[in-house]
Amino acid sequence: MQKLNIIYEDNHMIVVEKLENIPSQADKTEDIDMLTLIKQYLIEKYHKPGDAYVGLVHRLDRPVGGVMVFAKTSKAASRLSEQVRNKTFQKQYLAIVNGKMEENQGMLVDYLWKNEKKNMSQVVKEGTKNAKKAELVYEVIKYDAKLNLSVLKIDLHTGRHHQIRVQLSSRNHSIYGDQKYGGRGHGKQICLWAYALTLHHPITKEEMHFQLLPKFEKSWKILEDIPKNKLC
Repeated sequence: MQKLNIIYEDNHMIVVEKLENIPSQADKTEDIDMLTLIKQYLIEKYHKPGDAYVGLVHRLDRPVGGVMVFAKTSKAASRLSEQVRNKTFQKQYLAIVNGKMEENQGMLVDYLWKNEKKNMSQVVKEGTKNAKKAELVYEVIKYDAKLNLSVLKIDLHTGRHHQIRVQLSSRNHSIYGDQKYGGRGHGKQICLWAYALTLHHPITKEEMHFQLLPKFEKSWKILEDIPKNKLC
């Protein structure tokens, strides 16, 4: 069984590192997924007969790595999912994008429509049938002129399909290594990482913050000289 990097665990929830290129839940590829990995871990650790309950609260795109929380009880799943719906569940990402952003910080607001056949989304006009409003706030924390790449810190306000990838690529700042939405870096891993989660504990209601930066290797070496307080 693949070893899990467990960031936090109690009787109600478990916070783990989702590795790149592993699905959040089972899909048609039948490749091993995070939900199954966590179930296997709980069954082995607690010697559970049969199955173990694991609730999927949110998802990350298959190629994207970072912090994820899963519920260990149905009550916790319900309460964490409610936080996602009422937007008190906060997700922050790091992204390396092509080019220099016109502004060092800002909010991107678009309407996105998902093409189910192609499993892709695109920016469309407000009022388009089945389009959903998408919002994110970004801050540039580094621009490398030699590589012509920018490092962004992103607060995701809505959780639309491929949202960050689509909103940035529509402005000619596609994510480095994003094959699906035209990013430079063909054959490279997509440089999008879910580095922080803020939520309220489903039982105690205590605010909790979890953070995990990507390893400073390959394309992420660009982070090495950024002060830690800028990344946090």
